Amino acid sequence: MTVISDLDHLEKPLKNPVLTIGNFDGVHKGHLALFDKVKERAAAIGGQSVVMTFEPHPIKVMSAGDGPPLITPTERKLKLIENAGIDVILCMKFTGEFARISPQDFVKGLLVERIGVKEIVVGYDYCFGHKRSGDIYLLEHMGNDLGFLVHVVAQIFIDGIPVSSTNVRNLVQEGHLLEAKKLLGRNYQVCGTVVKGKDRGAKLLGFPTANLKLVEELTPKRGVYAVRVFIDDKIYNGLTNIGYNPTFGNNAFSVETHVLDFSQDLVGKTIKVSFIERLRDEKTFKSIEELSRQIKEDSLKARELFRQMNGK
Repeated sequence: MTVISDLDHLEKPLKNPVLTIGNFDGVHKGHLALFDKVKERAAAIGGQSVVMTFEPHPIKVMSAGDGPPLITPTERKLKLIENAGIDVILCMKFTGEFARISPQDFVKGLLVERIGVKEIVVGYDYCFGHKRSGDIYLLEHMGNDLGFLVHVVAQIFIDGIPVSSTNVRNLVQEGHLLEAKKLLGRNYQVCGTVVKGKDRGAKLLGFPTANLKLVEELTPKRGVYAVRVFIDDKIYNGLTNIGYNPTFGNNAFSVETHVLDFSQDLVGKTIKVSFIERLRDEKTFKSIEELSRQIKEDSLKARELFRQMNGK
C-alpha cells in the first residue's frame, strides 16, 4: 500500500484509479462497504483502489478546533484502511485554503487532472467542495462531461441502527461497547503511553495498574471494563477503570488498566486496550478495603467472561 500526503508528490496520474472520498473516522462497516465497492470496481477495470481522506478532521478546521472526539486517530485510521486491502491512500492536509476549493475545481483539477480518476464510489449523502455545495447530482453530471463513472452505496443498517461515525461515537460514550462493536466490526480500542501514577494500585489495593496517557480522543463512559491488553505484540486479559477514582477524592480524570497475571513495569511503554464488556459504573467506596474487595470481584467476573469467550 502507498500513502500520499501531498498531490505535488504525485508525478503522474494513478493507474485507472477507482476512488472513494471521506473522513472515515472509525473505519466502520459503512466505510468498509465503500471500500469493498472500490476494490470490486478497480479489479474490474484493472485499476488501483484509492481512498482519499483528510488530516485533521475538516470540522476541527471549520469550527476553530472544536468538533467531535475522534474514534480513530490518523495513524490508526490509515492502518485500518490498509488492512481493508486498499492500494493507495491519499491523506490530504485539510486547511482553510483547501476548504475554499469549489466543487468544480475539486473534481476537475484534483480528481480528474491530477489523480486521473476513472470511477468514484460515494455514500448516499455525499457532499463536497466549498461549504459542502457539491452533491451527488453535480458529481454525476461532471462525470458525464469528464468521463468518469459514479457509484452510490446505500446506507448500511445493523439491527435497525444506521451505521455511522456519529452512532459509533454515541454508543462508545454511553458505554454500549457490544453495540458499538457491531457497527465497527471490531472491539473499540484506545492506545496510550503508560505514565507514572500515584502508586496506589499495588501499594494500597494490591492490584498494580498502568495509568494511560491516551492518543485517542474518544473515551468510553466512566466505569469498569473487561479488556484485552496488547503489550509488545502479546495479548493479555485485564480490567480498565475510566473515571476520577472518587474513593480517594479530588482526582483528575484517568484511564487505569490492571493486567491480569502480569507483574512487569510498563511505564514508558505504548500499549493498546481493546474494550470487551462494561462490568459496572464507577463507585465511591467507604474504605480502601471495600474498594480492594470490589476490584477482586471485578477480576473474578472478568476472568469468567474471558473463560466463556475462550470456550466458544
